[in-house]
Amino acid sequence: MRNGSTQRPYLVAMLTAALVVVAISAWRPWDVQDWLLENALVAVALPLFVRGHARMPFTLLSYGALLLFLCLHEIGAHYTYSEVPYGDWIVPIAPSHGPGTDARNHYDRFVHFCYGLLVIPAAIELFAWRAPARGLWRWILPLTFIMAHSVVYELVEWGAAVTFGGDLGQAYLGSQGDPWDAQKDMALAALGAIVGMALLAAMRWTPLVGRR
Repeated sequence: MRNGSTQRPYLVAMLTAALVVVAISAWRPWDVQDWLLENALVAVALPLFVRGHARMPFTLLSYGALLLFLCLHEIGAHYTYSEVPYGDWIVPIAPSHGPGTDARNHYDRFVHFCYGLLVIPAAIELFAWRAPARGLWRWILPLTFIMAHSVVYELVEWGAAVTFGGDLGQAYLGSQGDPWDAQKDMALAALGAIVGMALLAAMRWTPLVGRR
């Protein structure tokens, strides 16, 4: 199948949308330094995906899921994760969940879950390209990949908090006083990946490399 030519218009549109989302997020963020820290990985990841597409293309589903995750991340980067005013946005839908009904801002928990849910298709395709496995291992390796990423990210957060300290370190860490914040974030990412794999299995979805 010649997927490159048929995918190209959609990929260009997705890349353009990603750049627009980042630009909107960069417009008067609540904390400029935190925004820069939050987007350091984005600045590395976007060029890698663009450069790697020719040799290792993914399905539109994977790219679309990654774009959705980027949108969610950029919301957190713009407001800082611990101050995203999601309560104000859902008051018309669920008034009982408005501002002041919960001391903790759970947007970061939601995004960690979405990380597992939305990145797992790309993780599965990555292994299909670079380290194809058989049977149950086709699912176990991408899951452990997501879990390992979560561990690394929590270590990066810890290192940044120690390095920068003060309000910037706390804003980037986003623990909001919860001593088990890192463990909960990692567990939610793993849960999201499991849910994502279950949905993909139900859809009988296969990586792009498996369709050639």
